[in-house]
This record gives sequence, structure tokens and C-alpha cells, in this order.
Amino acid sequence: MSSTLVISIMVVLIVILLFVGAPVKPMRFIANSTVKLGIGILFLFFFNVFGGAIGLHIPINLFTVIISGFLGLFGLTSLAAIHLFIIP
Repeated sequence: MSSTLVISIMVVLIVILLFVGAPVKPMRFIANSTVKLGIGILFLFFFNVFGGAIGLHIPINLFTVIISGFLGLFGLTSLAAIHLFIIP
């Protein structure tokens, strides 16, 4: 497949989406989820920066980002409590 054909198909699909419109609910869900995951990453990063002074470290992976992103500060404190009391 030539690159001009691929680019022209993408342009046609973009124009169709501009005229028809993207479905609102799935796009809103994806946008909200992305923002929450970004906030979760920031929570974990700053917790690791400031918690490093007292010996606390929570690894930044998909599971911990989802927990801290969707549950907020409660999720972050839960992860810290798990790190302190359950995982010696």
C-alpha cells in the first residue's frame, strides 16, 4: 500500500468525523480516565519524592496508578498503608 493512499484514507476519515461527529459519551469517558491516570501518576511521583526522606517508596506501575488515580488521596494512603503494614 502506498503512503499517499494511507494518508488520503486518514484524511477522508477525519473529514467524515468532523461532519458526523464523534460519539460524545465514549470520548468523555476516555478523556476523564486519561486525566485521572495522569493525576495518579503525579500523586505517586510526589509521594515518592517526599516519602523518600522517611523511607517510603511506592512503585509507579499500572496497578498503583489506577488505584491512586481513581481513588485519589484515599487510594494513595491505602497504598502507603499496605507498604508500611502488610509488606515489611
